[in-house]
Amino acid sequence: MIVHNVYFTLNDPSESAVDHMVQECNKYLKNHPGVTFFAAGKCEDELARPVNDRMYHVALHVVFDTRQAHDDYQVAEAHLRFIDDNKASWKQVRVFDSNC
Repeated sequence: MIVHNVYFTLNDPSESAVDHMVQECNKYLKNHPGVTFFAAGKCEDELARPVNDRMYHVALHVVFDTRQAHDDYQVAEAHLRFIDDNKASWKQVRVFDSNC
């Protein structure tokens, strides 16, 4: 399995902008072939222990059953459209991929 975690820090941290980014993740990224788990959500305000990295507004978690499914997702039309439609709203994007 390949785990693809993406953390978005937005230029506009308002609740409406954060909600919109979560909606965009669900709209474009949810139903790709080979995805075994998908979740997109907001940083949880109540989980603020010293070890918590809170330098993001929206988290995306996608688990792929194979490396090929991950690679296909990266060039899929919906994924590229998501990037094109939303990249102007991103202050920072951090991607963490792991093989599990």
